[in-house]
Amino acid sequence: MENTSKNPESPQEDSYNRHSNWYTNLFPEKEQKLALLNGIKAYKGSINHWLQNHFFDCVKPITKYKDATWLTIGDAYGHDANYLLERGVQNVIASDINNEFLAVSKEVGIIEKYSAENAEELSFENNSIDYILCKESYHHFPRPYAALYEMIRVAKKAIVIIEPQDPILKMPCLLLINNILEKIKYGLINKIWKNRFSYEPVGNFVYKVSEREMEKFAAGLNLPMVAIKSFNPNYWFSGSEKIPADKSEKRFRKILLKKGLRDFLSKWGIVPSQTLSIIIFKIEPESELQKSLKTEGYKLISIPKNPYLH
Repeated sequence: MENTSKNPESPQEDSYNRHSNWYTNLFPEKEQKLALLNGIKAYKGSINHWLQNHFFDCVKPITKYKDATWLTIGDAYGHDANYLLERGVQNVIASDINNEFLAVSKEVGIIEKYSAENAEELSFENNSIDYILCKESYHHFPRPYAALYEMIRVAKKAIVIIEPQDPILKMPCLLLINNILEKIKYGLINKIWKNRFSYEPVGNFVYKVSEREMEKFAAGLNLPMVAIKSFNPNYWFSGSEKIPADKSEKRFRKILLKKGLRDFLSKWGIVPSQTLSIIIFKIEPESELQKSLKTEGYKLISIPKNPYLH
C-alpha cells in the first residue's frame, strides 16, 4: 500500500520557518512595523545607538568605496543597509529570509533595494557582490557553514561576519577544566559551562565563532587575508533606546565602567572579548585599506598560499 502520510518537517526546515515568521508574528500589522521603524529613526544619541555604533564602526573602513556593491544578510528591517546608505554607499541590497518588513522599510525610505534570501542558498551569481555584511545573524543559521560558503561564493572582494566569540579557545583554564572533567565523567563540564549549548526561542543554536575557525576556512579556500577585531559591545538593556548616551546619565556611566574594565582585561588576554568582527578577503586589500583597518583596531592575518595549488 502506498504511504500517503506527510513527511515530518526537518529541524532545518522548522528553523527556516520559525525565523521567517518571527518578525511577522511580533509585528503582524503594518502600523506596528512603522512604529518600530520610526523608533529606530528616533533613537539616535541613545545608549542603544551608541552600542550599535560599536558594531557599525567595524565596517567603516570599507565604506570609503562609495561605488561598491553591498548585500546585507539577515537584515530583518534594513537597519544594517541603512547604515551603509547613510555612509554614502550607493548600491546596497538588504536581505532577510522574509522580506515583508523590508518592503515597509523601503516604503518609508530606510532602504532602497531588498530581497528575500535564505543565507544558506543565496540567489546571486558567483562574484556578483563586492562586499557582504552579516551582522549578528550568523548564529541564527541552522547550517552556518553552508551560509559561510554561500557568502564567499557570491562576494567578489570580502565578507564581514560580526558575531559573539566562542570563549573556550581563548580561555586555557576553561579548556583545562573541560579536559579534566571529561576524563572523570562525560558531560560534567556542563555544570560549570552553563551556556555550552545555548538555544534561542526562535529555534536556533547560538553558534559562536572563533579566530582559528575563520583562519582555517580562509586557508582551506586559499584566500589571502583575514582581518579580525575584538570588541565588547554587549551592554544592551530594555529601554536603552530611550536613555541618552551622556555621562550625566547614571546607567550610561555604569556601562562605561563595565566596558572599560572588560576592554582592559581583554586587551591583556585575561578574558576573551565578547564579540569578533571578521573580514575574510577574497582578494588582498590595498595597502591604504590595510592601514585603515589597523587604525580601527583590526589584526591582519596573511594566509600563506597553498604551495600545491596554482
